[in-house]
Amino acid sequence: MNSLNTELNYIKGVGPKRAEILKKELAVSTIGDIIFYFPYKYTDRSKFYKIIEIKSEASYVQLRGKFCCLTLEGHGAKKYLHGEFFDETGSIDVVWFKRIDWIKKDINTTEEYILYGKPKAFKSKFSIIHPEYETVEAFKNKIKAPFSAEYNTSELMKKYYLNSKAISKIIHEIFKKKIQLEEFIPEKILKKYSLPQINDAIFNIHFPQNIEKLEAARKRFKFEELLINQLGLLQQKLVRTNTIKGILFNKVGENFNAFYNNNLEFELTNAQKKVIREIYNDFKSGKQCNRLLQGDVGSGKTVVALMAMLIAIDNGYQATLMAPTEILAQQHFESISQMVKNIDINVRLLTGSTKVKERRIIEEELMNAKLDILIGTHALIEDNVNFKKLGLVIIDEQHRFGVIQRAKLAKKNQTLPPHIIIMSATPIPRTLSMTLYGDLDISVIDEMPVGRKPIKTYHLYDKQRVKLYKFIQTEIEKGRQVYIVYPLISESEKMDYKNLEQGFENIINIFKPPTYKIAMVHGKMKPDEKKSEMDRFVKGEANILVATTVIEVGVNVPNATVMIIESAERFGLSQLHQLRGRVGRGGEQSYCILMSGNKLSSDARKRLETMTRTNDGFEIAEVDMRLRGAGDIFGTQQSGSPINFKLANLTTDFKILQLARNEASLILEKDPELKSMEYKKLGLKVKNKMSLNLANIG
Repeated sequence: MNSLNTELNYIKGVGPKRAEILKKELAVSTIGDIIFYFPYKYTDRSKFYKIIEIKSEASYVQLRGKFCCLTLEGHGAKKYLHGEFFDETGSIDVVWFKRIDWIKKDINTTEEYILYGKPKAFKSKFSIIHPEYETVEAFKNKIKAPFSAEYNTSELMKKYYLNSKAISKIIHEIFKKKIQLEEFIPEKILKKYSLPQINDAIFNIHFPQNIEKLEAARKRFKFEELLINQLGLLQQKLVRTNTIKGILFNKVGENFNAFYNNNLEFELTNAQKKVIREIYNDFKSGKQCNRLLQGDVGSGKTVVALMAMLIAIDNGYQATLMAPTEILAQQHFESISQMVKNIDINVRLLTGSTKVKERRIIEEELMNAKLDILIGTHALIEDNVNFKKLGLVIIDEQHRFGVIQRAKLAKKNQTLPPHIIIMSATPIPRTLSMTLYGDLDISVIDEMPVGRKPIKTYHLYDKQRVKLYKFIQTEIEKGRQVYIVYPLISESEKMDYKNLEQGFENIINIFKPPTYKIAMVHGKMKPDEKKSEMDRFVKGEANILVATTVIEVGVNVPNATVMIIESAERFGLSQLHQLRGRVGRGGEQSYCILMSGNKLSSDARKRLETMTRTNDGFEIAEVDMRLRGAGDIFGTQQSGSPINFKLANLTTDFKILQLARNEASLILEKDPELKSMEYKKLGLKVKNKMSLNLANIG
């Protein structure tokens, strides 16, 4: 009968309009699509209750009996259908507010029905509102399963009566035809991990015969998703390592040595030295460097990036660094320019605010190789920005860029692809780095510079504000500076979080000029205004900087020792950690104060408790992923990202991921191209999945 490619409008109970809605809302259009639309939960339908057994509102019940006394009551918009459902032990009220005319016609009071719903107590009697029902005859003809699958639906689907029960009926109709899937995971792998065959697994995921078979089916599909993901990533890495040549940087020359011997103002940590060795080993291998450089806020990634760029320059090539915001790009430009002073290195900045005359100079110097390091924002990927000899691309805070943006920058060299280093100050949990960046080599700077004191973090409530202001005053009297960060620019009717404009006025009223000098920065300001206000704070001309999260990354003021985050319950853990990292950059003790109202959700309380307990970014990232899920760890999920799994959960399925990665490595050792008879079908699945991801992002 129906193949997996059969369109859903040919399935009984679907039709053209419903098929169109399913395609629009769930992206399912064929039999093959919908049978892999998995339930999100299951309800136990193994037990039947007698009406006399209903004692509370606690849980759903399944009853067997008949309807009687079905009458339409009320008028107009308040019209409803009321009736009774009874068995040999008693009766219970049933009420519907929607589709009432159709339901009244549909129910036959002489037939026996199965009823399912949640009882509610009203005037000493129980009733069930909008119960599910079906005839006993229809129930007997269903595929038997003690657990009933529940499927996610949308509001539009419900308008066309495509609720969970309707999806279950469609899938039931398909399985009645004994549809068969082709197994693509080798038998020995299934046996090795005690996984069911695909046909057994797909049946039990929709119609679980018992809890053991359901768990086995879920494990199989999780393992399958993760195995395909890891095979794709590791295969990409193999191809790149074995076939893509890299620019050979085989010497450390005068620029690197001049910086290291004369300009480096502090001793590198052992972690920084280790990472530089890893990068240099890539450079001199003759293969392209593709490395993710992770380091907590303030761990010294920028110095490592500069030293990598100096190696590129010493070998006759140019380097570029792309940052997500103008503030961060400006910060990198100023710090790198300062670090290479007295060395013959030409560094320039290119952003959306760069004047036309300056742009022309930059474009000309790039093409005649007089420009060594170009730092910038998205402006770097514009078509008229071309390099004579681009050897190294560094991308900072990479999760803020799309895949296409990164790829465009990497194609700026005319011959061999440049080496690529991706930097992240947002620590990435192990499971996420294995699935998002499993094709990259990973370096971690897990050591803070000598002399850095751990930032002390406290959570205060609004009622403790007098105490806070005294503390700010004390720090300013010591000659220190203070950040105060707000989540909103102007007041919102829907939110009572402290907003920046009101906050700025309050701060001026308490810390009155000219005794105190206050600057303000937010994302709606013009670039020149923003830079002017930031410069006042950086130069020490302002004691307090009132800002939005525009200062989340890149701002480096060693004299700033206090970070106050207003309405801290509004921020995610990653943001809180990034904001805290703006202080603690000098030798003095620094503080982060998290201000909140008294009413906190359990998640908000957990976030604030985590921040006060630890400064470890990787521990914070793990908690963040448990609270928000992998897809939201960076705030938005990138299209085509391999973390769009149907069942696998990177928060809870690390053991299965580890098994899948180990198995993928073993398979590719034996058959790197997945072309043998044993792995050919699996190889096609991997190829299709990787092509789909590229299509999504392209």
